[in-house]
Amino acid sequence: MTAKRKQKTLTAGRTYYKQFNEEIRDLVRDGVTDFVIKECNGQRYLATALDGDLSFDIYGVPGQDLGAFMRGPKVRVHNNAQDGVGNTMDNGRIIIEGLAGDVIGYAMRGGEIFIKGDVGYRVGIHMKAYLEHQPKIVVGGKAGDFLGEYMAGGIILLLGMFSDKPDAPIAGRSLGTGMHGGVIYVRGTVPEDQLGPGLTANPVDSDDLKVIEGLVNEYAKELKLDSKAILSENFVKIRPFSHRPYGNLYVPC
Repeated sequence: MTAKRKQKTLTAGRTYYKQFNEEIRDLVRDGVTDFVIKECNGQRYLATALDGDLSFDIYGVPGQDLGAFMRGPKVRVHNNAQDGVGNTMDNGRIIIEGLAGDVIGYAMRGGEIFIKGDVGYRVGIHMKAYLEHQPKIVVGGKAGDFLGEYMAGGIILLLGMFSDKPDAPIAGRSLGTGMHGGVIYVRGTVPEDQLGPGLTANPVDSDDLKVIEGLVNEYAKELKLDSKAILSENFVKIRPFSHRPYGNLYVPC
């Protein structure tokens, strides 16, 4: 028998973020499962460390570390988001219908982050696969420098389609620097001078395409986009050349 869900609408406004998060946690303990947050005005740590089948619809702009250490909830932001979305998250899904800032998905170990627009610097750094979990980030726009830096696992899919920077390259400098696990897929091409040391961008194979198609279908469904249009272009794959890319700097190979 499916448990009955309980909804609550909150207005963030000028409420101090600690007080607002305490109110949310009290309501979760009282059995509230579905939250609608209106007039969000930079409140930090929303949904941080929450566990289980919860949902958040956020109107306005949440502050830093949205969904950090999260395990299970689904969060939708009907606007932009600041830095640190999904910091070290274990599971769940975060959908950003606008732009997002820097350090998205830092060290995340599971779940998905779907962003429609552009993102800032150091997105997906230190991502890692954890047990059966495979973290995934899809960016519909373009990315700043150091995308996937020191990445150890998981998937980043960079589309470059929904950007307000038409003249910018699809990613900034040093894409994948220090990468030693996981994979970065890019729609179209990546200039060689944008890649981190020793990395190359190669055409995807049939197995990669199955992964990309599955991820694009989920992404397009959440953001009401045309998956066929997204998949109409070729993709390239960026993988690490070694699981210890800088090992010889410390111990001669």
